[in-house]
Amino acid sequence: MEKDKSFLGTQPVGKLLFKLSLPTVIAQIVNMLYNIVDRIYIGHMPGDGSLALTGVGVCLPIIMIISAFAAFVSAGGAPRASISMGKGDNSSAEKILGGCFSMQIVISAVLTALLLIFDRDLLLAFGASENTIEYAVDYMNIYAIGTVFVQLTLGMNAFITAQGFANIGMVTVMIGAVSNIVLDPIFIFGLNMGVRGAALATIISQCISCVWVVTFLFGKKTILRLKAKNFFVSPKIILPCITLGLATFIMQDKFEPFLYAVFGDKKIPIGATLKYGGDIAVGAMTILTSVMQFAMLPLNGISQGSQPILSYNYGAGNSERVRKTFKLLLAVCLTYSFLLWGLIELFPQGFAKMFSSDAALIDFTAHALRIYCAVLCLFGIQMSCQMAFVSIGSALCSISVAVVRKFVLLLPLIYIMPAFVADKTMGVYMAEPVADVIAITFTSILFTIQFSKAMKKLEAQKKGETK
Repeated sequence: MEKDKSFLGTQPVGKLLFKLSLPTVIAQIVNMLYNIVDRIYIGHMPGDGSLALTGVGVCLPIIMIISAFAAFVSAGGAPRASISMGKGDNSSAEKILGGCFSMQIVISAVLTALLLIFDRDLLLAFGASENTIEYAVDYMNIYAIGTVFVQLTLGMNAFITAQGFANIGMVTVMIGAVSNIVLDPIFIFGLNMGVRGAALATIISQCISCVWVVTFLFGKKTILRLKAKNFFVSPKIILPCITLGLATFIMQDKFEPFLYAVFGDKKIPIGATLKYGGDIAVGAMTILTSVMQFAMLPLNGISQGSQPILSYNYGAGNSERVRKTFKLLLAVCLTYSFLLWGLIELFPQGFAKMFSSDAALIDFTAHALRIYCAVLCLFGIQMSCQMAFVSIGSALCSISVAVVRKFVLLLPLIYIMPAFVADKTMGVYMAEPVADVIAITFTSILFTIQFSKAMKKLEAQKKGETK
């Protein structure tokens, strides 16, 4: 791809969105396989496959939180770098890149230490039982060592995509995914390592991807380059990135399993699924969150493909292209979410069978899946508005919609819904669609008001510059 990124402000929006979104969507679909392929292998292990799957499922919330911490920095840094590029200020954009790189290394070190020190306590709090705790510990102790690879791969890849190098971003994911798919059966079955083999295959694959990403950003083909002088930048540069990234950290489906991790335990909500439904309900939640990843990752891919266009043109003061890009993004996201919602509601058992051959678990999950994904059809609205807020650097609005959905609505409903239905386990799952309906309504109203204000302000600034 050409090194002159002015095409983000000149090429037809539809063509540009397709060019940037397609590789990003492919990367997200491949990333879905990357994240769930070891669970598929583990679920089909002879003998104790179902218990092993549940044990790994207990690790899932922690794994997703690790991934979300990458977004905590990069999801705010990458749009701000794109905005700086739109203004023609590549020097500031490189300082943002270098500062985010350093922050992710620090966060990785802290997370690794916490996971290794408090592994068993954390897993028990997140819903592990006496039957599944050993599987969970075996998996998490190995996975924790590779935290830095996860952080740098996901975080720095966002900056590659933000520059318009969507194809390079796709290759990053595919390298890791192919490595994981090849290594999983070798370690799990060939070397008879079980869940430890699945974790080892994952961190080796992430390490390979990490080397690829860092090498590219230090190389000559990138526009924004990692430079040692930018690793220790002023808080004035990095703090706005963290503030903006906080919304994505809360909003992402990667953070959602944390909320459900507080389900099955008496202290925190998988503490309500384990409480009401036992190990089979926790196993079902593992499948539900995996299917939700399947649903959200392509939406994330489409949204991420739009981010460089939205941010660059916002930085350049081109409100017309920002509006046009958002309208197209909304149409594409809604179309996708409606199609996937229809498939899940019509064929829930087919999705459940991807992860287990246990008939009881499949039947239980199929019923839960229809409830859990009941309003997935509307989620394209939430994703589009959220990405638009993030892309134009509107941290307060981004955080507001994320906090309302996850904390103001979902957390209380997790406890409230079981009191109003006979099947309390299904009541826990019902919290998700009920929260989504209210949150999407709130987001739509806020977006209509605030986005219009932002565009009018941008147009006023542009007129002032041309006088």
